[in-house]
Formats: sequence, C-alpha cells, structure tokens
Amino acid sequence: MNPVGGIGGGGGSLEQIIALRKQIIDRSQVLKEIHEPKPAEPTSSATGGPSFGESLRSALDSVNSVQAESGRMTAAYERGEETDIAKVMLARQESGVAFEATLQVRNKLLAAYQETMRMGI
Repeated sequence: MNPVGGIGGGGGSLEQIIALRKQIIDRSQVLKEIHEPKPAEPTSSATGGPSFGESLRSALDSVNSVQAESGRMTAAYERGEETDIAKVMLARQESGVAFEATLQVRNKLLAAYQETMRMGI
C-alpha cells in the first residue's frame, strides 16, 4: 500500500512530491515577502515627491482657479453672455464647497499648531 497514493488523485512519485513541496515553500516565501512591513521611506523633496508646502500651494491654487472661474461665469451671466443659469449656479456651488474645505483644513492646521505650542518641552 502506497502511503502517499491519495496526493493529486493518482500515485505520486517521489520526484513529484519533492517538486510539489518546493512549490509550496516558494509560494510561502513569496507570501511572506508580500506581507512583511517595509521600512518607511522619508517623504521629503529629496525623494522626488512634493513637499507639504508645495502640496498646500497646489491645493490653494486649485481653489483659487475654481473661484476665478466662478467669478468669470457670474460676470458673464450678468452681462447676458451666459444663458445657462444651471452652469453658473453649479460653478458658484463648487467654488463655495472648495472654499469651505480649504477653511476646514486651515482650522485643523491652526488647531494642531496651537496644540503643539502648548506642549511642554
């Protein structure tokens, strides 16, 4: 009676069993490598990523451009050049939401700064 006859649905030879064992070990190594935590890399401008100041400036520029477009569309509607009120109102709402989001980020940054200043050294 073959003790490993049930593997793979047929009688497995010793070479097949060894090959199967090697595949299992290789796959487990790959899974270990995938799930191991990697050391955190610094996120500075030296690594090529944008700095915090650059990201903030980019976000503020984006909000500014949305507000400028909203102002342009509102002025065009007032002059009679833009006839679709829905587009104008949508641009104004988008501008308002962008400003409110920016204001909330500013408030969180200010609160974090004030909390940092209250910390004892």
